[in-house]
Amino acid sequence: MADAHEKTEEPTGKKIEEARKKGQIARSRELSTTLVLIGSALSLLLFGEMLGEAMFAVMQRTFILSRDETYDVNHAFQAMGYVIELVSVPVILLLIVSLVAGVYGSIALGGYNFTWEGAAPKANKLSPIAGFKRMFGTNGLVELLKAIGKFVIISAMALLALNLFQDEALHLDVELYPLNIFHALEMIAWAFLLMCCGMIPIALIDVPYQSYKHNKEMKMTKQEVKDERKNSEGDPQVKGRIRRLQYQAAAKRMMQEVPKADVVVTNPTHFAVALKYDQNGDSAPILVAKGVDEMAMHIRKIAGAHDVPIVESPMLARAIYYSTEADFPIPEKLFMAVAQVLAYVYQHKAFKQGRGKRPKPLRKDLPIPNDMRTD
Repeated sequence: MADAHEKTEEPTGKKIEEARKKGQIARSRELSTTLVLIGSALSLLLFGEMLGEAMFAVMQRTFILSRDETYDVNHAFQAMGYVIELVSVPVILLLIVSLVAGVYGSIALGGYNFTWEGAAPKANKLSPIAGFKRMFGTNGLVELLKAIGKFVIISAMALLALNLFQDEALHLDVELYPLNIFHALEMIAWAFLLMCCGMIPIALIDVPYQSYKHNKEMKMTKQEVKDERKNSEGDPQVKGRIRRLQYQAAAKRMMQEVPKADVVVTNPTHFAVALKYDQNGDSAPILVAKGVDEMAMHIRKIAGAHDVPIVESPMLARAIYYSTEADFPIPEKLFMAVAQVLAYVYQHKAFKQGRGKRPKPLRKDLPIPNDMRTD
């Protein structure tokens, strides 16, 4: 059986958001390094010839300076401007590619995230004990294995590059100058790219490992999940008590309205709804109180104590109970049925006062639409 303090639960959205604010997100340095190296190698292949020609022109210009030019400040600044003009474009292009690769490599895993809290210095990183734990713990072992893997793979790629370009390198001395220099630069760029590609397997292993490691660190115990749910949604016991108090207040308010009702329609025992109608107004009858079982019994008791007519109509009582909330008018579909009940109540009241004939018994099959009927 799992320990109550064991982190077995997936992190909640709130936990992940709080971690991001602290700068705790999955990051892979190997991925960033790989993209920067490969981007730099590709930029050398694209702009290396331009840079090589610029450097060749710079050396040609600076190696033929006369004695007078070296002691003349104006000539020195002219030579400096010439050098900057030649090398600035290829160097800037190389830097832009490396910058884009570095930025994308940093946000490829975990996305963009900036927070001052994450950038703030942490005392635990200055602790020698914490440093030894990082060095000799699981993370230190993984870093050691990655370092060994990088050494082995890149060494193998370097040997492969030497093997591929051995013949070309040995014949550079028989090529025409300065074409042999540019050929050498091209071989160096391709060899550099080949060695950089050796980082790809390391990055492919490190990315899922860093995601797994981050998710494992973010996992929560069952108690942490419960505490967070309580803090965000409120204590269930407190919420239940609030709901009970609200129900009691609503029930008390409804009971105070029952004596003002014109009629109470019952099931006869399980449901009871109290209706009030303003004969001088133009609004529909209003439901002032409703209840089931014990509440229905209280409604009937209060209605009997205040001479409020009680009419048995099970289908109508259930239809009103399920379709209407307290203090709201009844649905239009029930107007005809409720009108017949009110008419019966008013006629019966007039008969008791000696102002009319005894009304006919209320119809049991009141006009209630099929979609308003309940079993």
